[in-house]
Amino acid sequence: MNEPILHHYPVSPFAEKVRAMLGFKGIAWKSVVIPMVMPKPDLVALTGGYRRTPVLQIGADVYCDTALIARVLERVAPAPTLFPYGDAFANRAMAHFADSVMFNLAVPIGFQPGGMVKIFLPEATPEFLAGFAKDRAAMRQGGTVRRGPLAECKANLAGLLAPIEGQLGDRPFLLGASASECDFSLYHVLWPIWRVPETRPMLAAFPKVLAFVERVNAFGQGKPQELSSAQAIGIAKRARPEAIRNPQAIETDGLALGETVQVMPVDYALDPVKGELLHCSTDEIAVRRTDPRAGTVVVHFPRFGFQLQRAS
Repeated sequence: MNEPILHHYPVSPFAEKVRAMLGFKGIAWKSVVIPMVMPKPDLVALTGGYRRTPVLQIGADVYCDTALIARVLERVAPAPTLFPYGDAFANRAMAHFADSVMFNLAVPIGFQPGGMVKIFLPEATPEFLAGFAKDRAAMRQGGTVRRGPLAECKANLAGLLAPIEGQLGDRPFLLGASASECDFSLYHVLWPIWRVPETRPMLAAFPKVLAFVERVNAFGQGKPQELSSAQAIGIAKRARPEAIRNPQAIETDGLALGETVQVMPVDYALDPVKGELLHCSTDEIAVRRTDPRAGTVVVHFPRFGFQLQRAS
């Protein structure tokens, strides 16, 4: 099997979520650092338009969204498991709440001037920062995500830290003695707060939360090796996508396997990916597409949080 290739950039919290999972599992992986803002021509050659970070590539299969990536990593390396309590509803609910609600509270706090960008990009120019802000505004255009003012975000996050402290109780992780997917979701939204010296005091009154973040951070990032984006595209072109076992077409509103469809998120970054529908279950959507540079690839999405339509 090809080694997993993570397309990411260092300051991305969602990428940190996957890097921590890779560290937890001790997986060897290839690291492709992608641009923080559009255009991202090498990434788009693989995804067909999906632009969120990170993206996981294994050969000619491309996996989008960290919820799906977690399950792919589980297949790659079943032990230690990310799902020690099975497919628990509590795990799914906490992971989704952290990824969708808490993320939008934490980013304005951790990425305020002098925050994460200053730590990871100390040489960033005012022009780059203005371009970064413009790019992120464009990502949210037409979507449903709201970023509140800083004071509101701080108040709401502070209000959540006490119940998180209570949830941890005497446990090292949210659900018990073993880390599970929801722990990595919570970790990555608290990571910017913990990483920035000016905002870390927000966690000081919650010693169990602070110890939790440090515990997950201590898993490290696995065994990465640098790879260029051109090399990653070459790997995809030389590989063949894995055959889909038991292809399904569940609740597709009449769309049949083999039809040309488009898939995109439901909340923001509404960039459609067009391709041939290969699979649509209650858990996953897969489309096959061909790119002049990357060859034939299959792009995979989780079903939850993504919309499937006939290609326009």
